[in-house]
Amino acid sequence: MIERVGILVIFAFLLSRIKIFRSIIHHESQWHDKLSLILIFGVFGIISNYTGVEILKGSISTHTWQHELDVSSAIANTRIMGVAIGGMIGGPLVGLGVGLIAGLHRLTLGGFTAIACGLSTIAAGLLTGLLGRKYSIKQDSASKAVIIGIAMEIIQMVFILLIATPFELAFELVKIIAFPMIVINGFGMLIFIYIIQNILLEEEKTKAAQTNIALNIAQSTLAYLRQGLNPESSKQVAKIMLKATNADAVSITNRSIVLAHEGLGGDHHIPLEKTSTKLTEKVLREGNILIAKKKDEIQCSNQTCPLHAAILLPLKANNKTVGTLKLYFANPKNIQLVEYTLAEGLSKLFSLQLELAEAELQQKLWKDAEIKALQAQVHPHFLFNSMNTISALIRTDGEKARQMIQRLCTYFRSNIQGSKNMLIPLSQELEHVHAFLALEEARFPNKFILKESVEPELKKVLIPPFTLQPLVENSIRHGFSKGTVGTITICAYKEKDRMVLITEDDGKGMSEDTLYMIGQKNISSSTGTGTALWNIQERLKKLYAEKGKFTIESETNRGTKVMITLPSKEPSIWREVDD
Repeated sequence: MIERVGILVIFAFLLSRIKIFRSIIHHESQWHDKLSLILIFGVFGIISNYTGVEILKGSISTHTWQHELDVSSAIANTRIMGVAIGGMIGGPLVGLGVGLIAGLHRLTLGGFTAIACGLSTIAAGLLTGLLGRKYSIKQDSASKAVIIGIAMEIIQMVFILLIATPFELAFELVKIIAFPMIVINGFGMLIFIYIIQNILLEEEKTKAAQTNIALNIAQSTLAYLRQGLNPESSKQVAKIMLKATNADAVSITNRSIVLAHEGLGGDHHIPLEKTSTKLTEKVLREGNILIAKKKDEIQCSNQTCPLHAAILLPLKANNKTVGTLKLYFANPKNIQLVEYTLAEGLSKLFSLQLELAEAELQQKLWKDAEIKALQAQVHPHFLFNSMNTISALIRTDGEKARQMIQRLCTYFRSNIQGSKNMLIPLSQELEHVHAFLALEEARFPNKFILKESVEPELKKVLIPPFTLQPLVENSIRHGFSKGTVGTITICAYKEKDRMVLITEDDGKGMSEDTLYMIGQKNISSSTGTGTALWNIQERLKKLYAEKGKFTIESETNRGTKVMITLPSKEPSIWREVDD
């Protein structure tokens, strides 16, 4: 039995090295992946049948490959192990499919336990598939899966005793095979599961490494990309990319010229020359990633160019392709999934930074310096802290990591939209708040509780951007003591011809001296400068004059309440927009 388990473990190890099997393990929710799992573990069950140990009237056969069995024979094998693992990975459909293949094949071999073993195999496949929904090989400990596998072997012994005839022969058989089959199959299942979990661990490590590389590159290029696409900033970004990736050369273009080229081919890929290749024009026109795996696809005019492959990525700002990022390779085989995924992620990060750069440029055109200062508040540390949190979640909770990425996109999209608009719907500002709070909750669980009461008809009303979000951020950053759970309350209601917005917390509050100064001017303190409150008040004054009000109520250890009142008779302000 140990020898037979060894054969199947070798088979499992070889499977784990095959790329398609590793891919199936991660995407078994697709019907074609489930079919592949049924076939793989079905073959596993057939091999188990053929390599089983024949038991004939209490004697152990020395045959290593079983065909048709004597009517008084039975097989001790590892069939249940493969069926159980297939069911736990793929669910009821895969478990039933594998059980049918392995069970029906066992019937063809004959022997007095053929029917009992065939039925028990089918039942084991269905049961483990149902249990696989509750206990996942990917997340739960291996011991749970092993216990399930052992239980399936015990069920098979029960089937043999209940169905196989004569009972005396079945009982003698169970006395011989029960212990070794239960123990050895449990041990084999443990090894098989560790192999599968090792596949998952390797993938998670790869993803974490890619995320770390992307974050390091993003952090290194941040200062340059926020200057926009120009020859100097592009040159520095290209140098960083060349060192941090496996590319042999890196080029950056805008819509008309090559801004920078670093690496191989620098003697003829000259900056400030016109972008002449059709591949680049296609990326600029369609805004999609393209891969060239042949030298003629790159369309380099120099016949001795050492670059034979490339990944071309669009750089976007405000939904428009403003340039391209090209990663060149001397050997097309060097373009692997890892390089492609990393390049795709960097393209999105760079595009985000370019959008922020363009937003900042527009902000500089504002005549009001206070408005500009508030709308330029996209703190790079917030991005990196959020991305680090997401990187950690990828290893433990992939679905929550995906949700956090969506929240991060929503947060920065709101920042960008707020920088370009004087007024936005209240619903959009609330979306900005929710995205920020979701990211904070991921980093600091159970730090705060949000209570919200907003009259539905007010969600379409236009308000200045960055009105509520900075207030909520202030509550979290400065209002709550470490180790305590604070409550943040947001209210919006209509009062006669006015709309009232209230943001309140039950945090540390402020002294009378601080309250007197806060919101009137920037102040110096160990926790902040009061810039956000001061800017909000200044913007309200400039937009609404005396018709808008901004009041702060606070008391030490009793919390802070900020009330904003907007007029309802200004058609350019109090206006509903279409969904």
